[in-house]
Amino acid sequence: MMQENDKQLISRILDGDIRGYSVLVNRHKDLAFTLAYRLLNNREDAEEVVQDAFVKAYRSLSGFRLDSRFSTWLFRIVYNTAISKKRLKRRDFLYLDETSTFKETFDKYEHNADEDEERGLMLEKAMQKLPEDERALITLYYLNDSSVGEIHTITGLAKSNIKVKLFRARKKLQELVGLISEKVYI
Repeated sequence: MMQENDKQLISRILDGDIRGYSVLVNRHKDLAFTLAYRLLNNREDAEEVVQDAFVKAYRSLSGFRLDSRFSTWLFRIVYNTAISKKRLKRRDFLYLDETSTFKETFDKYEHNADEDEERGLMLEKAMQKLPEDERALITLYYLNDSSVGEIHTITGLAKSNIKVKLFRARKKLQELVGLISEKVYI
């Protein structure tokens, strides 16, 4: 069976085949979660945001314009839902220790990881030290292969601002990975 693209699936879903939506969810859930997690730094909140975003996307699917990628539209919903959740948490004064979850993960794998895993963990640790907006941009640009135009659509940031923030985030990551690797190997 030939795999349908997102637009074909959406047409089928809009024609009444709601089972096709699970295919869309399975295709995009990992990157949606990664984006939400990068913004919120909390697994449970990210899972909740992704679930809410998929429900919102399903309810609004008839309004989706087929002239853009479904993932761009979906990630805009995830991004907005995560930002709203973050604002709500700030307003309720529910601050979490942003480093504890990562530290536990890093400590757990630090001693039995091979070189590639160790580099990945150092990069993840460095990513956690970036501001959430920069983490989100790095995730969208490098993990989702979103273009600057698509990131503009998702975040509402100016394209020139996205380029500057990506440049600065890459520079910060290089410095942070260097500092982390010095600490690991000393």
